Amino acid sequence: MKQYDYELTFKVRDYECDLQGIVNNANYQHYLEHTRHEFLLSRGISFSELHEKGIDAVIARIEIAFKCPLRSKDEFVSKLNIRKEGIKNVFYQDIYRLPDMKLCIRAKAENVCLVQGELKECPELEEKLNVFYAPQLSK
Repeated sequence: MKQYDYELTFKVRDYECDLQGIVNNANYQHYLEHTRHEFLLSRGISFSELHEKGIDAVIARIEIAFKCPLRSKDEFVSKLNIRKEGIKNVFYQDIYRLPDMKLCIRAKAENVCLVQGELKECPELEEKLNVFYAPQLSK
């Protein structure tokens, strides 16, 4: 199995499921976003602190491929890799059902920064994330 920069384990809650008994599609975005936020916090990056400095990191585009549904009480792991692509930080994210590691979601989220309202590079993020930017052969 490929290596990831970060992973976070979850359990599906009943209210996240729809009438069909599977996780509603919108809830996968919550899982993906929470994983990104926890990853950034683990790197010492706080959205509220960035915002106070006039920096807003926002999702500009997200693509999600639904592979296999999750159901109530399923446990799963949300994994991500981050890469620098031009001005964007791109999160490549996968969600696997536990314990069989069945791929449920494959996503790509493109993040950009607005610095004082202008689309720009963000040195605060670059400094804390640059270790992930260089291509790594083991990934």
